[in-house]
Amino acid sequence: MNEVPIRAITSGPKHHWFGYYDKLQFDPSGRHVLGMQVDFEHRSPVAEDEVRIGLSDTQNNDTWREIGSTRSWGWQQGCMLQWIPGSASEVIWNQREGDRFVARIHDTSDGSERTLSAAVYTIAPDGRHAIGADFRRINDMRPGYGYAGLPDPNRDVLAPDDAGIYTVDLATGETRQIISIAQVAALPYPHGDLTEAKHYFNHLLYNTDGSRFIFLHRWRIGEGGFQTRMLTASPDGSDLHVVDDYGRMSHFIWRDPETILGWSWQPSHEGAFYIYRDRTTEVDVIGEGIMTLNGHCTYLPDTDWILNDCYPQGDSREQQLYLYHVPTSQRLELGSFPSPEPYTGEWRCDLHPRFSPDGTRVTIDSAHGGNGRQMYELTIEDRVASLA
Repeated sequence: MNEVPIRAITSGPKHHWFGYYDKLQFDPSGRHVLGMQVDFEHRSPVAEDEVRIGLSDTQNNDTWREIGSTRSWGWQQGCMLQWIPGSASEVIWNQREGDRFVARIHDTSDGSERTLSAAVYTIAPDGRHAIGADFRRINDMRPGYGYAGLPDPNRDVLAPDDAGIYTVDLATGETRQIISIAQVAALPYPHGDLTEAKHYFNHLLYNTDGSRFIFLHRWRIGEGGFQTRMLTASPDGSDLHVVDDYGRMSHFIWRDPETILGWSWQPSHEGAFYIYRDRTTEVDVIGEGIMTLNGHCTYLPDTDWILNDCYPQGDSREQQLYLYHVPTSQRLELGSFPSPEPYTGEWRCDLHPRFSPDGTRVTIDSAHGGNGRQMYELTIEDRVASLA
């Protein structure tokens, strides 16, 4: 098997990464790749820790151009940095101003900026709307995903009714809560008693046409681990549907407006990847015996290929990166990347694979090169063509 071409597109001594796998890292042309830069690792960020935001120019020796900064970030999802869908020049990220988290929109063509009154989580495919969650509560419940600097005013409230999911109009900045934590916590849960649980939301994601969105409802009882169920809703928060309520839902992605791929636990095959049909009870296993480990899954643009990784495995802590061809059930290895021992827990460095607009390149965050966490690009065009 031929090796997949790979190169580092950032370098030390500072550390670079992008964050989550379900955000637009590439601009529409595929030339400019977003990233974050910081000068420390292996500890939780505090309120005054700043990351620099920039672009790596893949057609000009991967030259780094700084475009901004923020003090609202975490190791796993960064500052929700992403290109605004449909725009060739506008980038959005979260920031802290005074006693609130906000979102900054930066135009890379002229440097102009504007600020929205609330932080965002995910952007609708039309580039006009976003939804967000309470990053203060997320940070209180699971550090590494929320932001330091502002305490959760509902820290002692198990299921607040004044916190939850809100919409943001990217043109006007208008914000409105559409789903409360109390509302979802009150939904029947057939596998246990949630009266003593403390609840929060995270991992919000619009479907491919913006007609629905996913969110994860998570809770803890005492000092125990969290449990998770997946729900979907219409953009205005109506028509709530519980997709998976076994308490173990993890990574997911929309395949199309009605179909969801996700790692969870079901009685049929226990821990595995499953295909769910939204607003139904239909669920089927996928990649049985092949996609055997939880990972950060996406579909390449033609939807015949699933791009996935895994957490560190074995003594050498290898993170495997691969493609799964759905029509033929074949798995094509793209690489294996050892994760050094310090990269654990909250400040681990997951690969979080992302792809270029044309699906021919993949970027990852990795510390395998011995130069701290950096961003790498792999060219997968020939590998995909091998089964075309």
